[in-house]
Amino acid sequence: MEIRPILSALLRSKTGPILVAVQVALSLAILANALHIVSERQAVAARPSGVVAEEDIFYLQVSELKNQPTFNDMVASQARQRDVLRAVPGVQSVAQTNQAPLSRSGNNTGISASPDQLKITTGAAFYVSPDSLVKTWGLKLTEGRDFLPTEVADLDMNKDDYQVDVVIVTQALAHKLWPDATTYVGKTLYFGTGKDAEPARIVGVVERLQSTGAEVGERAEMSIVQPIRRISKPRAMYTVRAEPGQRERVIKEAEEALRKDAGNRVIIRALTFEKDRLERYRADRGLAWMLVTVSVLLMLVTASGIVGMASLWVTQRRKQIGVRRALGARRIDILRYFVVENVMITSAGVAVGLLGALALNHLLVSTLELARLPAGYLIGGALIFLALGIAAVYGPAWRAASISPATATRGVV
Repeated sequence: MEIRPILSALLRSKTGPILVAVQVALSLAILANALHIVSERQAVAARPSGVVAEEDIFYLQVSELKNQPTFNDMVASQARQRDVLRAVPGVQSVAQTNQAPLSRSGNNTGISASPDQLKITTGAAFYVSPDSLVKTWGLKLTEGRDFLPTEVADLDMNKDDYQVDVVIVTQALAHKLWPDATTYVGKTLYFGTGKDAEPARIVGVVERLQSTGAEVGERAEMSIVQPIRRISKPRAMYTVRAEPGQRERVIKEAEEALRKDAGNRVIIRALTFEKDRLERYRADRGLAWMLVTVSVLLMLVTASGIVGMASLWVTQRRKQIGVRRALGARRIDILRYFVVENVMITSAGVAVGLLGALALNHLLVSTLELARLPAGYLIGGALIFLALGIAAVYGPAWRAASISPATATRGVV
């Protein structure tokens, strides 16, 4: 192998190889972390919400145009609207709710395992419904039961306090409150801490229900549900499960039915689960595309640098190549020389790039709470740049190998 003469040649002209190696190192460090971030974001966006068959779910926000209705009027009106929706062909289930998972806006509350705590254990998304969200959203009960009709409370939010003492929690929240427990039904959690903390008994545990913010990390699955109809204004939000493939038709017919029931004195806004999911992860998708684009551009720039350097060396070494060919060097020997030379440069860049990737990841972990960079990204990145280096140098190396001894020697002045 010509490693020693190649190394001697590189040391005599260090600027070009060093620049290419630095370019490879920087590109590898950025590429490995960029792909890791993209993978992390995709995993976050693919997390299950806990709602079964999201494509069959939609929401209707209904505001009635009434002048100062009484509390009883609003309770009766909302019960009637729910019945109207249930009568629409293709509707499988209807539940009134205060908010929706991944909607990016809603109610949260502080939860603690004991009122004697100085601080709450965690925040949690606060869902309330007088109906069964377990049924309508298809939440999976892992322990306990759904709410009973006798446990539902109608609260006037202008004067009533929350006094509902039963609650359904997610597994993640239950484990956060009691890490060493194996069963949670019957335990009492508290809203807040201190003497004003309100107790509630757990009657059911669902496997998963994402919060309205669907935050990154465990906070995304900190949710509770209580059997409450909250009323303060003549408006309500309903979540509806339609039969598979019937949602668009059901939305249209449900809106028409509600308008007919209210004599057109109602404002209705329809939302779908997919739209909320799309909006929630719009920034993540944008970031992923940007990082992928930057990574591709870095690889193109690196490949261009290798091609340019190799082409320059072929031109500068025409006389040397001609002499070697005249002395009996075969085309494969010239080709191998340039490929080995480039592999040595790229390998040096890859070695430095691996250290740079680890350093950059350490910075991201400490500042942005990103996960540690798996070894697979380092190995994959190294292989990508080694293959890229060989592919980029092959063209100039082949042109060098194609130079005939006579042509090379005649072309030199």
